[in-house]
Amino acid sequence: MYTCDYESPLGKMLLAADDEGLMGAWFYGQRYFARGLDDSKKSAEDEAPALAVARRWLDAYFAGERPDVAGLPLAPHGTAFQRRVWDALLAISYGETRTYGELAAELGSSPRAVGAAVGRNPISVIVPCHRVLGANGSLTGYAGGLDRKETLLELEGALPFVKNSE
Repeated sequence: MYTCDYESPLGKMLLAADDEGLMGAWFYGQRYFARGLDDSKKSAEDEAPALAVARRWLDAYFAGERPDVAGLPLAPHGTAFQRRVWDALLAISYGETRTYGELAAELGSSPRAVGAAVGRNPISVIVPCHRVLGANGSLTGYAGGLDRKETLLELEGALPFVKNSE
């Protein structure tokens, strides 16, 4: 396993990869930070191509571009249900949003179960859990903090269409 820090405009992030691909991208201090990483992690970013690809993707995203996730080797670790939810997140286009209820209906599940899986998404920003809103369009439930969620949606031009729950 390999890790490196990434300095984003929204704060420092930890990126983690294994030989399969990117398994994590967390903001320091967020809920579920680095969950699943062991203490023997390495910090040799030149040995993990997925880390370099992820950094380039994040650079492009924060520069206002719309980088394609298809070129990223993603390898998040989770249950089969969590991976289904995370795949559904990847289907939400840049600048668009869905509610937890809409995702639940698509997946044949409950909004609460979907919310729990969304909240445990280990690849922040890239797997766009920030694009999921409360039933009334409110900004709710982002492990990285609602201020970051608001900024990400603003960057994508989706913010005028949502309401802040605070």
